[in-house]
Amino acid sequence: MHSERVTAAALIAVVVSLLLVGVVSGTMLRHVVQVAPMLAAIVAQRLRPQWRRPASIPLFVFWLFIMSLIWLFLLGMARIVTGHFSPTEIALTLVIGIACLVGLGSAIRGGSRVPLWTSLPVFVIFAALQIGAMWLSLRPAFENR
Repeated sequence: MHSERVTAAALIAVVVSLLLVGVVSGTMLRHVVQVAPMLAAIVAQRLRPQWRRPASIPLFVFWLFIMSLIWLFLLGMARIVTGHFSPTEIALTLVIGIACLVGLGSAIRGGSRVPLWTSLPVFVIFAALQIGAMWLSLRPAFENR
């Protein structure tokens, strides 16, 4: 029960932080699209508690990876992700990264064991939703929106 609340709180923290990035950067629509899979995972966790782990793990891994690319850029170590990041956006990347680590730890540690044939499709679906949402959010229709 405790792990479920921590996982949900971490998902909510990532959603709120990404939406705040949208407010600060003037790209709210883009960020709304990006958080849609996390909102779906929150709903899925309430409707199907056994999906908590396989739905949330790929989302936390995805966003931790994106934050890591931003941090590598900010440290001058890689230029995979580029751009201008305000101090507020930089602080929010730290919040997102910490929330992802906490959520990932909670999702991995707690909860019931779900058979692989049930959890693998959920994992793949949520990974694909997040990758698809990011791809869609980067299309010209969502640029600077």
